[in-house]
Amino acid sequence: MFNQENGVKFFKKACMVTLLAAGMLMGIQTGAKAIDFKAQGEWLVGFGVADSNLVDKSGGKKKDADDIFGAAQRIRLQVDAVASEALSGTVFFEIGTQYWGDAEFGGALGADGTNQIKVKNAYIDWTVPSTDLQFRMGLQALAMPNAAGGSAILDGDVAAVVANYKFNDNVSLTGLWMRPVNDNFDGWDSTDGTKTNFERNYLDNIDLFAVSLPLTFDGVEVTPWAMYGMMGKNALDGYEDDGLLRYNDTHRTSSLDGGWTTEDGVLSHTLINYHPGFNADLSNGFGKSNAYSSLFWFGLPISLTLWDPLNIEFEFDYGYSGGFGSYDLFKRGDVDSVRADTRREGWLVKALVEYKFDWGVPGIFGWYASGDDGDMKNGSKRMPSLAGSGSFTSFMGSAGTDWSPNTKGGPSIEQNMTYAGTWGVGLQVRDVSFIEDMSHTFRVALWGGTNSPSMTKYFNSREGWNDGYGDDGPYMTTNDNLLEFNLDNTYQMYENFAINLDLGYIVNMYDTDTWKRRWMTDNDVQKKDAWKAQVTFAYTF
Repeated sequence: MFNQENGVKFFKKACMVTLLAAGMLMGIQTGAKAIDFKAQGEWLVGFGVADSNLVDKSGGKKKDADDIFGAAQRIRLQVDAVASEALSGTVFFEIGTQYWGDAEFGGALGADGTNQIKVKNAYIDWTVPSTDLQFRMGLQALAMPNAAGGSAILDGDVAAVVANYKFNDNVSLTGLWMRPVNDNFDGWDSTDGTKTNFERNYLDNIDLFAVSLPLTFDGVEVTPWAMYGMMGKNALDGYEDDGLLRYNDTHRTSSLDGGWTTEDGVLSHTLINYHPGFNADLSNGFGKSNAYSSLFWFGLPISLTLWDPLNIEFEFDYGYSGGFGSYDLFKRGDVDSVRADTRREGWLVKALVEYKFDWGVPGIFGWYASGDDGDMKNGSKRMPSLAGSGSFTSFMGSAGTDWSPNTKGGPSIEQNMTYAGTWGVGLQVRDVSFIEDMSHTFRVALWGGTNSPSMTKYFNSREGWNDGYGDDGPYMTTNDNLLEFNLDNTYQMYENFAINLDLGYIVNMYDTDTWKRRWMTDNDVQKKDAWKAQVTFAYTF
């Protein structure tokens, strides 16, 4: 509903956009001799039907999603101000995603959403004179070095400073500092748990430092890397009103259903030993929690094209998050509980082998990640992550068209896939073309779990495996399996215009006997398969 407050907000944003556009035009007119402005962008309009809910009935009630049909659009515009090869600036705007008919997202009658213009990236690139030392500073897209199925640790937008030095054509060195979280904690009253300005912004930052050594030779690419970080004990609170971790020295009050959540990650679920659906109670606090917790990752991605057209990719990753102490985790119908440690550490290995023919590129891929061993006292054995983007598949991963016009058909499962607690093997044939300007990719993947079946006794609802999408992915025990099918199609109608048709189906082979006997609620659970079909019209320039 339009009111005075919304009108003021809209007027302010309209003025900002108008002034920015005017400034850019004035810069073009007055500084054309010195600055070269380049623009690029992407328009997406999509329509989709989907139902990614893996539960059909629970407790005798139908668990249908809201709408299986969705229509949406998104616009991205990037402007580069290039002074020379040694100096440039970039600003990257995003409008949307706007879901048609949804007033909150500016898609209802009148199309007057006031919160859909976002600055996605804004950074400067510069080179130290007479050297090969380059810097990028600002809000930017960052992905940790990876091979075989994308980064399962970090692939998102973050505020950072990145430095790169090229020793020669074969060896370079990259170092970075990033700050994904800071100054989001509003404080609380230590007596009644209400939010006040008490200790506002206290110990609420996450800072990460990383170094990588890209090595490139004929047919061989190896990039060892390592990242260390520190996480303040209040860092995961403040972005959501019902955030997961809200501390003081003696008491903690908060819902467990929220979390520090953005489009690029659910940090309160991927950095510590916690998963949606856990029957947890943190009202007694975390004991003697440290002011800061340590974070650490290292990885070794390797790509081999020595025997072209054979391509081999391999990667090993390890991650550790120190957590902040322990919390109460209930089992067996709230009768017993354990003090579960928030510490989390684990590893992941993944590989891809493919061979290029004239007609297409067949391949085989697979992965294995460590899982929880059933002993919550020693923390989680699933690898922690920040904003993973696994891309082996396009339904439970970010391959294909990494954007969905449909969020009404259940949990979104295109983002934040980390493969934690799972294993899988798959076959694919990509870039097959029978008709000019049209290509197809087909995949089939068998998923399994590496978490102990005894972990189900700590869950109180179906959320454990049905609503884990967007956090780490579905929670799977060694008794559970999923079978995923993808068919992604692209028709390049014009040089700058493509039509994408993505089809997906997941056969649900969860062992309900393993889960059903542990749930305190929703005991009469009936599972179902998941599916999606979406068409996306993409104009890029």
